[in-house]
Amino acid sequence: MKRFIILLCLIFAGLLTSPILTHAQVGGNAIEIDNLNEKIQARKDKIKELENSIEQQKKNIEQKQNEAVSLKNQLNILDNHSAQLELDIELVGSKINKAELEISALKLSIQDKEDVINRQKTIIKTIIQNLHAQDQKNYLEILLTNENFSDFFNQVKYLENIYTDLGRSVKSIRLAKEDLEDKKGQIEVRKKTYGNLKAELVNKQQDLEEQSGYKNSLLVRTKSSEARYQTLLANLRNQYQQIENEIRSYEAEVRKRLADSGKEIKGDTSDLIWPVPSHYITAYFHDKSYPYKHIFEHNAIDIRAGQGTPVKAALSGYVGTARYCTTASCYSYVLLIHNSGLSTVYGHLSRIAINVDEYVNQGDVIGYSGAIPGTVGAGPFTTGPHLHFETRVNGIPVNPLNYLTP
Repeated sequence: MKRFIILLCLIFAGLLTSPILTHAQVGGNAIEIDNLNEKIQARKDKIKELENSIEQQKKNIEQKQNEAVSLKNQLNILDNHSAQLELDIELVGSKINKAELEISALKLSIQDKEDVINRQKTIIKTIIQNLHAQDQKNYLEILLTNENFSDFFNQVKYLENIYTDLGRSVKSIRLAKEDLEDKKGQIEVRKKTYGNLKAELVNKQQDLEEQSGYKNSLLVRTKSSEARYQTLLANLRNQYQQIENEIRSYEAEVRKRLADSGKEIKGDTSDLIWPVPSHYITAYFHDKSYPYKHIFEHNAIDIRAGQGTPVKAALSGYVGTARYCTTASCYSYVLLIHNSGLSTVYGHLSRIAINVDEYVNQGDVIGYSGAIPGTVGAGPFTTGPHLHFETRVNGIPVNPLNYLTP
């Protein structure tokens, strides 16, 4: 009996005193996990290198934008933008690859940890069965089966050590399970990141296509003539100023009419909803990289929206104006008047679904997006399908991102 207990203790102590996490680290997938970690680090290094290159391209673009306005300079800016977008696409691709590697490493780590937990459970089950058999004897029986008190004391002490190691092992399994759940949570985060990156990659590729399309369009319209380019800029500037004056005039007129009639406008100006499903912004408010920055400030955000996407009122209000168009050169837009001096503008619409002076509720469809060059209502200021969205306070354009809900 004494020999059995001693042997049992030595085996059990050897198995259980080593931390379970150590077993997990040297599991059957350890070498593969190490290889994946090396690849992940290589991806991290590549991502850092691409980010540095992108920053340099941004500096090149900024430098060119500070130079004199000319067709050659504009083409250089477009080329730099395309180079930056190509780097952006490569960067997103590297991030996707890194996420894939991380997911694979986590799955292998989870598998190893589950194997370790199962092995430890089997060991604990066997030991508990043996301990249970020994517990059927009381201390008097154990004492009588030993030759002296010293042997009895040693046997009892061994049993106590087994119970201590058993407690440690159970605790280790609990901690391993917690770590297992954490890794499963990390996988979900990585999968979400992976999905977001895939969507970003599609948008970046579309950005590059639109940038290339704009350059080709510019070359066709100017025929590589500097004089034609300067004429084009002058026409664009005049059209922009005309539309800007028109919006301000309509807003002032409608607000006066509403005040005279005592009509009330409902809606909290801090709760604007996004007018289209997409939240992907292709040009920001006062965007430094905007193609027509030398002609006018970009007083809006451009939100990616496929041709014909329903456009919804960001907030309840009255229709100040709805500019219908039947040609591509005409810029089609809707102006909504809200309370607290706020107004919103929705531009490049391919179709309008409301009428002037009509009251619309937040979320009502007011029209359909457009902006594909050459399509009805796109106007001259467009490089691809999107919604031009403005917010104004007392007629002054302000950043829509300060008002839109996340």
